[in-house]
Amino acid sequence: MKIVAYLSCLPPNNKNSEKGEILSRFATGVATSEDEVVIHNQMTLIECDVAVMVGWVHENSKNTPHLTFRKNIIDTQHVTGKRILLADSNLFLYKNTTNPGHYLRYSFDGVFPNTGNYCDKDIDPSRWTKLSHNLNVPLKEYRNTGGHILLCLQRNGGWSMGSYDVVDWTAKIVRELKLHTDREIVIRAHPGDRGSRDYLSPNNLMKKIGLLKGVRLSKPETSLVDDLKNCWAVVNHNSSPGVGAAIEGYPVFVTDPERSQCAEIANLDLAQIENPNLPDRQKWAERLAMFHWNFEEITNGDAWRHMRKYV
Repeated sequence: MKIVAYLSCLPPNNKNSEKGEILSRFATGVATSEDEVVIHNQMTLIECDVAVMVGWVHENSKNTPHLTFRKNIIDTQHVTGKRILLADSNLFLYKNTTNPGHYLRYSFDGVFPNTGNYCDKDIDPSRWTKLSHNLNVPLKEYRNTGGHILLCLQRNGGWSMGSYDVVDWTAKIVRELKLHTDREIVIRAHPGDRGSRDYLSPNNLMKKIGLLKGVRLSKPETSLVDDLKNCWAVVNHNSSPGVGAAIEGYPVFVTDPERSQCAEIANLDLAQIENPNLPDRQKWAERLAMFHWNFEEITNGDAWRHMRKYV
């Protein structure tokens, strides 16, 4: 097979050295096999079986040169029946944002469980044992106490929310929760969403929710781990805070199970907020580990030897 690592899919002013290193290390790992690998830094397409890139595009992506080129890569691979291998942020950054070991998640052809192939059908339980130890993310027992319900918001206008406005989502969830519980509701904005101070201001929220009694905002500097303290349950649309909450032993409710990595262990009915299901999470955690690989594993070819079986 021919593999092309597209350095030109990165923004021209990229200051994150990890992104370029992902591609160069992955190419080194592929070179340990019998497959041909090319590291390409021009905005031209090369016919290949697998195009490796960092980052994705969505319906609201800007028309910048590097994003347009990403789209060209994706469209070309799809039309020719070939594959795209995507590197994305790992699901365990809530515990340590410095990402020791440079663990990332990898998938073919899409960024959601219902659009991408995460190479997670053949489970090796030892991978979770290794990842859990390296990142200090032991699977904790379920909590049976707690006070507040934590709403973990996603980036407004981000690709994972699609066209769903975050304030509309928040208002809908708060109104529904109020029908089933008297617990305090804590709203946690996406930590990277600079506009959250405006759209989550009391005036904006009141227009959508009405009375804010029993509802408060988390402070911007508060970590997810701290927001989870004395928490009863977590509600999320489809993003990574649900993973962190589940690992830490909190019941999770998701509103977009098709695109959530928590779907198999999450609750879907907010009417059950006071009596959530507590499914076993071991097999789920082992599945997550099958698409998380660190720099050592992509460099020595272990990651590619596993992913190659899914091409």
